[in-house]
This record gives sequence, C-alpha cells and structure tokens, in this order.
Amino acid sequence: MASLQKYRRMRDFKLTREPRGVRRRAAGPKLSYYIQKHAASRLHYDFRLELEGTLKSWAVPKGPPLVPHERRLAVRVEDHPLEYGTFEGEIPQGEYGAGTVRLWDRGEWIPEGDPVQGYAKGHLKFRLKGRRLDGVWALVAMRGPSGENGKNWLLIKEKDDDADRAKTLASPGAFFPPQLATLAAAVPTGDGWVHEIKFDGYRIQASVRDGEVSLRSRRGNDWTDQFGGAAAALKGLVAASATLDGEAVVLDAEGRSDFQALQNALSEGRTDSVVYYVFDLLEVEGLDLRGESLNERKAALKILLADSAKRRGDAFTDRVRYSEHIEGKGEQLLRHACEFKLEGVIAKLKDGAYRSGRSTDWLKIKCAREQEFVVAGFTDPGGSRGHFGALVLGVREEGILRYAGRVGTGFSAASLKELRARLRPLETDRSPFEKPLPAPEARGVHFVKPELVAEVAFTGWTRDGSLRHPSFKGLREDKPAEEVVVERPVKASPDAVAGVRITHPERVLYPESGVTKRELALYYEAVAPRMLPYVARRPLAVVRCPEGRAGGCFFQKHGSSAFTEDV
Repeated sequence: MASLQKYRRMRDFKLTREPRGVRRRAAGPKLSYYIQKHAASRLHYDFRLELEGTLKSWAVPKGPPLVPHERRLAVRVEDHPLEYGTFEGEIPQGEYGAGTVRLWDRGEWIPEGDPVQGYAKGHLKFRLKGRRLDGVWALVAMRGPSGENGKNWLLIKEKDDDADRAKTLASPGAFFPPQLATLAAAVPTGDGWVHEIKFDGYRIQASVRDGEVSLRSRRGNDWTDQFGGAAAALKGLVAASATLDGEAVVLDAEGRSDFQALQNALSEGRTDSVVYYVFDLLEVEGLDLRGESLNERKAALKILLADSAKRRGDAFTDRVRYSEHIEGKGEQLLRHACEFKLEGVIAKLKDGAYRSGRSTDWLKIKCAREQEFVVAGFTDPGGSRGHFGALVLGVREEGILRYAGRVGTGFSAASLKELRARLRPLETDRSPFEKPLPAPEARGVHFVKPELVAEVAFTGWTRDGSLRHPSFKGLREDKPAEEVVVERPVKASPDAVAGVRITHPERVLYPESGVTKRELALYYEAVAPRMLPYVARRPLAVVRCPEGRAGGCFFQKHGSSAFTEDV
C-alpha cells in the first residue's frame, strides 16, 4: 500500500467523500482507464490508467488531444486507488483539489508491449476503447529541466481510423445543424424533463478555435460581424476549442428578451447591447459531446463558462451567460414566465442526445401565439401612413403556399421605411400563391417574390385559415421561406413523436441494426417535410409487424380509430 501513502497524506477523509481505497490486483486481464473532468482552481482533466493495482494519474489541463500528432501537457500526480475511477462529487473547499469532479470517460486501455516496463522507462503507447474515446495515444515523459524530474509528460494522439473525424471537429468554423423544438400545447410532466426560459432572439452557434471565433445562424450563415461584441467576449473562453449553442438577444429594462430591440440594434450596427445566452455544449477540445445526455452536456457547459467568467470577469459575463434550467415544475415556470411577459418555456428530455433537426425531444410552450410567415406582398398606404399599408402573408401546407391574411400593426416609422426598401426589388406581377386570392382580398395588393420571413404574433385562426389580430414583430433572417409551415401544437409525452403516442417505443424493429420503434418514428418525423409532399393524399400499403420484423408481419387492410390515434 506504499504507493497510496502520498494520496492518503494529502486528504482528510473525515471531510472529503473521496475513497480511501485499498491496493489490490485487477480482477481480470483487462485494464481500465478513467478520465474525470475536474473543476478545481483551474479546469482540467484527470487521466488515469490502471496498472499494478492502482490508477497511475496525470492532470491534463486542456484535455486529451484528438488530432494526429497533437500533444498536450500531462502532469504526473500521485497514484490513486482503483475505486477513485468512478468517483464523482464535490471536494470541499480547503481540501486538496477542492472543486467538482465528474466522470467524463471510462473504458479499457490496451498497452503495446509490457506496460510496467514502459511506464518505468517513461514511454507508453496504447489504444483506448471507451464510451467517448476510441483510438491510439502515447504518454511520453519529458527529459531535461522541462521534465521536472519525471513530473511532466506529453499525451500524444497517434494516427488511427478515428483521426479524420476528430480533425474535422477541431477545424475552424465547424458547424452542426441545430436541434430544433416542436410546438407543444402544454408543459410535459414527469421527471424526464428539464425546463428553460424561451428567448426571443436569433439562434446562434459559436465555434471557438485557438482564440478565433465564428458565429453562425440557424442556417449556417456567418454572423460573426453582426454580433461582434459577443464574438470578442468568446475569445476569452478557457478552451482551445469548443462549439456552443445558444441565443443572441437584446434585453429590455426588465431583463426580458426583446426581438424588435434586437432588430433595431442590428439595423443600426449596435452590438454592444447583445447578450449571448448559451444552453448547450456540442464539442469541447475536439471531443464530440452530442451523443451524451443533455444533463451531462449542460454540466460541462456550466463549468466551462464559470471558469471563463472567473478568469475574464465582467468582460465575459456582460456578453456571454449560461442559460439556467430547472427539473420538474415546468407548469409553475411557464406561469411565472407568462406573468412576466416572457416568450414561454423550452422543455427538453434531460437524458436526450443532441440530434440535429426538429423533434419532440425538445418542446416549446409559448405564452402567446406567434410564428413565422412568408411575406407574399403588400398593400398601398392609407391615411397618414407612409411606405405601405399591410403585409400580405402566406404559409406552406403540404408543400403549397396558401394565403394566411394580412398584418398591418406593430410597425414603427423606421421599420416601415426599411421594409419598403426590402420589398421594392422583390416586386413581381405573378402571385406566389397556388390559388388566386378572392377579388376583395386581391384588391390593391402588390405581390413580391416569397423570400422574406416575418415573425407575427396573433390570437388565433379564422375558419378560412386567416390570422386573428396579427401584429408584426420583425423580419427573421435566420429561416428560409421554403421552411415556413403552420405550427400545430403536439401533445407532450416522452412516448410521443410528432404528437402521436408510440406504444412499446423500445421494441426493436430491425434486429440487424437494433433500430427501435421510437427511433424509426423519429426518423420519419425528421424527413417528413421532404417526404410528405410526395406521399400525402396518396394510397399507401401499410405492413404491420406487432412483434418486430422477426415476429411475423401482415398488411393493414382497414383503417380504425385505434390505428390513427396510436401507432
């Protein structure tokens, strides 16, 4: 137990929950490795390899490298007991290593050659096969004064099959199509959900690479210049590389996000008031986190932002902030959000991975009805109003643009002038609607190419599909007109996809690939916008396999209420 004496001398086990540990041999031929994310005085990663009954340990300030031939400093620390590999929790202030410890990765390490001899010589080459890491690395002790008598090592990434993907993740400007929320009628209940405040701004993905920052819109367009203040602050992020997901907003005097104020700031070139609220971490130090649970991603994000704020101060926190969440109590949060005239609430499955595209893993519950509409035309001004009278709106259903009414309120003098300038080059003699407008509705309308997207608040729909009491909020530059469809709220349920309850969602349909019933439904939900225009209102042959494909299948000959309500 001599190798653990230093470890025990450095800790008071009456104060810390860290395991005291016993030195013991491994139970089998496989050797384990563990990587723990440790938010101590400085954020770092603890890299631990099982060898001779203990965990040989190094502190890696920037985390394990993923790009071939990249090397990271790894500072040799005292041996830890095997039980420490799965330790998570808080080390109390005043104790050695005070801070938060989270298990980041674990698995098997396979050394090349004799690991005991390699360790003694200061050169280990090995393959990691874990939950996150899968590839070849080397640990090499530094020689001379820089080695600090065997304390300083280098952790080096070797070339392997996984290297190309890692290189892509670490490249400047890497962009992941964002995960999108589905409109829901009510807040979901149960322990599986976390809830965040819904912001009224622009969805922005931030990529940080060695101090260089790029900000991209939901469509992947480069908006770094538009939000220069946030970009400058993100240069202070304490990570060599990271990809953040969040919302750029302007706050009013009450601390509420104000979309019109954001529009005004952008049109006037003022970015000093823009705040970037971050709610997800997709990648850090070249490590892809999208397959991890939301809770794990947000825990890592909170530590990263807190550490950055601690070092950079107000210059960072004035521009970049963590989006808090609560578990449960979603209805109470929505009630308070609506009382304070906020946008609403976003509910997310806390154990869900990050999946690009729209799904019911994320749900948006709004305090007021609003959505995007295509600008299809405008009317002449009347009375004292200048530039134009109202915008003519459209929305797509089954791939066809249909008339949705007009909006003539919510404009300022500045927005009327700016919008008229945007509409002028888009004017056309041809109506963009599939069906001609009724004569009373067409009178005085100037049609435009359906390229602009307007955010509109309203109270409901009329029987003929027009908006009730619409009010203009602003143009959306982050959503293409061809994607604007009617948003219909779905029922909130962990077993529902696109509002349809999935019975036996865990049932495996395709044994060879392990695809479950829910995963297949999520796939259809993701491809629905492209697929439905070709299959809607057409006869379909439905093959049903109640026990999975291996258990026997039959044709569905007749429709029924059960078939349409539950799948």
